[in-house]
Amino acid sequence: MTSLAVSRCTAAGLCSALTDRSGNVSGAIGMAWGSVGVAVAVFALKLVAWQLTDSVALYADALESIVNIAAALAAVAAVGFAARPADANHPYGHHKAEYFSAVLEGGLILTAAILILQEAWGAFQAPRGLELGPAALAFSAAASALNGIWCFLLFRRGRRLRSPALVADAKHLLTDIVSSAGVLAGIIAAAATGLNWLDPALAALTALNILWSGVGLIRDSLGALMDEAPPGEELNRIRQVVGESAEGAIEAHDLRVRRAGRRTFVEFHLVVDAGMTVAAAHVICDRIEAALRAEIGEALITIHVEPEGKAKHSGVLVL
Repeated sequence: MTSLAVSRCTAAGLCSALTDRSGNVSGAIGMAWGSVGVAVAVFALKLVAWQLTDSVALYADALESIVNIAAALAAVAAVGFAARPADANHPYGHHKAEYFSAVLEGGLILTAAILILQEAWGAFQAPRGLELGPAALAFSAAASALNGIWCFLLFRRGRRLRSPALVADAKHLLTDIVSSAGVLAGIIAAAATGLNWLDPALAALTALNILWSGVGLIRDSLGALMDEAPPGEELNRIRQVVGESAEGAIEAHDLRVRRAGRRTFVEFHLVVDAGMTVAAAHVICDRIEAALRAEIGEALITIHVEPEGKAKHSGVLVL
């Protein structure tokens, strides 16, 4: 039997995948627009808190919320563009557009960190007293609470929808929550002790925290754009599914997996008995594809069928 490439999707499986994809896309776009609304509301709350106190640390906190608004708008555009179906110029789809949004968000985070450091340095040179009242504390705490609730929802939905843009937005909000909590505790300490240098010091620490978050976000997104392999745990899960569902074959080898947004690309060679018919090999491939999609969701799977003489006696053994 000559070597044969098999790559198909059953009609029922295709309809199911398209239905799931449509629901995932609308859900991701809805969450992205929700991020815009939350970012605007949080910025307004933080702006009021800053104006009531004239705190450099609260100014830094409010400035980061401007970045959140820009990043959320970028996520809306990226999620919508990534949802476009494959075309002649982009036969594998537009899923990687979300990673560009994440890189952009990382760049905006770095910009915010630099601006905050600049403002903190000026405040170090000319410290000023704080006017900290219960109203300012209430506005700042309300902003953090709103961010916390939305961050939890973004993480849960973003991971479920496998949206890099939404997960990136959630990671950004998490750093915002941590830095806001530190800022709030610090300005209370500064007002209580009269140590006015604590205010710009906290602003600088906030900037460094934001800087670390931005660098990590850019690094992860660039890795995805460079077709970095998924974590070992996911690869092992895919190998297990192939081994358990390939009954009738001999082995599977040369497994390659990459991700592009919500879609996973899986390629491997499947070794079968040299006397097996094309129809029988086709049935095995269909069964493997169905099992993989049930495990990892939206996927483009390419299986290259080979006769037993091509066996490498390595890779995935059929269970």
